[in-house]
Amino acid sequence: MVSPDQRPIAVFDSGVGGLTVLSEIRRRLPVESTLYLGDNARAPYGPRPADEVRRFTLESIAWLLAYDPKVLVLACNTATAQALPLVREQTPIPVIGVVRPGGVAAAAATRSRHVGIVATAGTVASGAYPSAIGEADPGVKVSQQACPDLVPLVEAGELTGPRAEAAVAGYLDELLAQDPDIDTLLLGCTHYPLLRLVFERRLGTRVSVVDSACTTALALEDLLDALRARSDGDTGADGPNRVATTGDPNMFRDVARRLFGGDLPAVEAVDLSPAEARAD
Repeated sequence: MVSPDQRPIAVFDSGVGGLTVLSEIRRRLPVESTLYLGDNARAPYGPRPADEVRRFTLESIAWLLAYDPKVLVLACNTATAQALPLVREQTPIPVIGVVRPGGVAAAAATRSRHVGIVATAGTVASGAYPSAIGEADPGVKVSQQACPDLVPLVEAGELTGPRAEAAVAGYLDELLAQDPDIDTLLLGCTHYPLLRLVFERRLGTRVSVVDSACTTALALEDLLDALRARSDGDTGADGPNRVATTGDPNMFRDVARRLFGGDLPAVEAVDLSPAEARAD
């Protein structure tokens, strides 16, 4: 008999976007305890140099590891693309990123074998998604488009309206100009599913839209089974869900509630700056 592992699942993102992954994890694994950290004070990560993304990611993960999680989910595409190998090297628990599950999903969804990716500048520059899709199906043609304006829009809660529609339309026009035969669009940033309706309205029915939230939750479920690390669900109650941000907790809560409704716990404020800096 294997004892249940009641330790939390840690989830990290640069801001509110990773809540799309957290939401799917909690839908599929409701009895599991979760701990989420959004580094909103330093978002967006996409335009930042790779070494800065790696440093910020490791600082955030150090905070999460202090609570003894059993697995870590990098629910940030930029952090996954730029820092996943380093995080795995320096983290004593299993780590799941969002790029590979999303790439596999896109390769499986396309019929024409033409996939488009919209992502942050950092994720596009890393080449992580074309590599992941190529591993799943080397015959798929991949085109990418960096969308630097979308994360700030989502963090500000602008999920509809003229600005969001104009930004999405402009980026999609540039992407489809590269390859008009794209039939599958991969949302390569966990913020972007919050604009999914805007993407789908612009694309129509010819192009399927996929993201990595569901596939990442499935990969996590498989990993917990492989590790025999499931929590004890005999109580029938949902596991606790703890949410923290390095930014303004009131602003985080307001944006998150607009995105996900009222089902959100109290949001904690976290200061990742060194103790000596806080004392100045």
